[in-house]
Amino acid sequence: MVAENNLSASDLILPIFVTEGKNKIEKIKTMPGVFRYSIDKLNPIIKQASKLKIPLVAIFPHTPNKKKNSVGSEGLNEDNLVCKAIIKIKKINPNIGVMADVALDPYTDHGHDGILKNEEVLNDETVEILSEQALLQAQMGCDVIAPSDMMDGRVGVIRKVLDKNNFKNVQILSYAAKYASNFYGPFRNAIGSIKKLKGNKKSYQMDYKNSSEALREVALDIKEGADFVMVKPALPYLDVIKLVKDNFKIPVFGYQVSGEYTMIAQSIRNKILKEDAILESLMSIKRAGASAIVTYFAIDVAKKINK
Repeated sequence: MVAENNLSASDLILPIFVTEGKNKIEKIKTMPGVFRYSIDKLNPIIKQASKLKIPLVAIFPHTPNKKKNSVGSEGLNEDNLVCKAIIKIKKINPNIGVMADVALDPYTDHGHDGILKNEEVLNDETVEILSEQALLQAQMGCDVIAPSDMMDGRVGVIRKVLDKNNFKNVQILSYAAKYASNFYGPFRNAIGSIKKLKGNKKSYQMDYKNSSEALREVALDIKEGADFVMVKPALPYLDVIKLVKDNFKIPVFGYQVSGEYTMIAQSIRNKILKEDAILESLMSIKRAGASAIVTYFAIDVAKKINK
């Protein structure tokens, strides 16, 4: 009766990894209980998410090395994994929301989110490609475009391109406060970029020593047309979620990233933590002010909530 916060299935966003081939459900070694699915194997996971009333799924591709190059051109291929996944999911359930990342790191042979020249990521040239990628995803039926690249000005350019092509109802979830974090390792392994990454992403992702900078980043993205903003990672940055929530009248999402997930999941498997730690971790993100949470625990938590 007096609980100040509650968690429901409608608060959850389920990340799904897709891979090439047929009849594949691959274990991801660095993320216990998480799998990569070939497109033909998406049916059960989407139906399960729909039954549990999870409103939104997020697609992440495991692109073969042979399709990666210096400019990430596979991201603009209308037959790439993300495009095929969007089409397939909408056939399975037209009413479930689909979110897709706008970034080049799944497609580049150097592992960066943009075009690299002389060890420097080129902002404006990258934004031009990202806007094409966003338009392609919208044309495939994507509901939420999620630029996670952290290039300056990309939200405004993407919004203009979408509106110009009559995709005014396609929404933008900006990774406005994405930190250059040490907690991304298992995810990079899941999409196959961990061994490709040259250097680090500190020149365009945020410094984890800063919090006021997040307010400037969020303000810019809202001005450019973002419908929601993301703080990533979530648990080490609860103060940033609260800071953004208290300063802006916009939905704030938190991403419980792969490193957070793996530590909790592995500790539960080793009987160091009880399963209730999952709910506690998600409730802390909600308590900090998140309107929704991207989490690899989405299916398990939705089952518990429904019971």
